[in-house]
Amino acid sequence: MGMTITEKILARASGKKSVKAGELINAKIDVVMCHDVTTPPAISMLIEKGIDKVFDKNKIVVTPDHFQPAKDIKSAELHKRLDEWAKRHKIRYYYKLGKAGVCHALLPEQGHIRPGEVIVGGDSHTCTYGAFAAFSTGIGSTDLAASIATGELWFRVPESIKFVLNGKLPHGVYSKDVIIAVITRIGVDGALYKAMEFVGPALKDMSMEARMTITNMAIEAGGKNGIIGFDATTKKYLAKHLKDKKTYKVFESDADAEYSSVE
Repeated sequence: MGMTITEKILARASGKKSVKAGELINAKIDVVMCHDVTTPPAISMLIEKGIDKVFDKNKIVVTPDHFQPAKDIKSAELHKRLDEWAKRHKIRYYYKLGKAGVCHALLPEQGHIRPGEVIVGGDSHTCTYGAFAAFSTGIGSTDLAASIATGELWFRVPESIKFVLNGKLPHGVYSKDVIIAVITRIGVDGALYKAMEFVGPALKDMSMEARMTITNMAIEAGGKNGIIGFDATTKKYLAKHLKDKKTYKVFESDADAEYSSVE
């Protein structure tokens, strides 16, 4: 039996030749996204345990997001804690106030998202980055703390649902309409802890931003991650934006991969 793109990425990250849905694995993390809401509690957890380190200062991307500019004293205190921590550990990719932005758009635009990699972030919509043929998922502050300190995290390999997007979007219909239609069909828990894999000709004419809109909403159906395969559109975007031009690994689902359903 073949593997889905999600399974192949998790197999690579866990050092295995293959994995299957339901299997528990320990995966190495390629990128950890940190912002101003969930990272300060993660920092506190680590310090309470006597841990004040990061696994790799080059693999953590930090940006204030939700409260920038700060709306009150508490928000400013969150920024201060994030700022002091990022500077203390010499985080290479720290987009401080003035350069900060919405994390889900900033990381791809600044070239931190690569196909075939495992990306986690302390925000439920971290699944956005799956538009780049990567495994990307949101985590809470506790898992964020573990990821920051160790660069590893355990996962249960999710089952995959394949969504086949046929046809072409007519004038006035956008990718947000597509994903809302999908969620309307399957329900807000229709993909609970599952990989939502999007394929089909309708994707061909969608920009990377449009695709990111689709994967961003995977969590709204309870999905563990949303993912779209690599193609010429992905390649063109990456050629323009990637900071690190080293070769990346592209995975594709096998023809005989097993899905829990095909929609």
